[in-house]
Amino acid sequence: MPSTSERWAYDGTLGAPRASEVRGSCSCGWRGSSRYEIDWDEVAAEGRPYELGLGGPREDWEEHITEVDQRAVPLPEDLTDLLEQLDRQLYTLADQAPLAALRAVGALERAARRIGLEAAHNVEADEISPDAVEEALGLPEQTVRSRLTRYRLGR
Repeated sequence: MPSTSERWAYDGTLGAPRASEVRGSCSCGWRGSSRYEIDWDEVAAEGRPYELGLGGPREDWEEHITEVDQRAVPLPEDLTDLLEQLDRQLYTLADQAPLAALRAVGALERAARRIGLEAAHNVEADEISPDAVEEALGLPEQTVRSRLTRYRLGR
């Protein structure tokens, strides 16, 4: 039987199963050990079912990301600040002018493809070991291989 980790698939809509709890997870394969009960009445009241209104899993994930970031290659502070400012502005734009936000996201995706291609090429040209790339990005081997392949293909 097919399964997914997408929350929307377990909200009870159209006879789908209804989840009773959630836990934090990450694309790197990490899964939080703590489980948090879902209050479906609260979810309905908030009007954003994709967020589930639960801080616990997000806090667990943020702790995981902090640990990964501490081991990963640091970003320049001015770039970190710029990315945080961009995140805040785009989130506000998504609320106030969603079409403009989508246009901005498209521009970011094009820049990410172009820069990702250049960086992946330089990783290969500089013969940086897969272990060093995994450590620097804080990602498991399979994710690193997939990401570098995607960047090299310009996707």
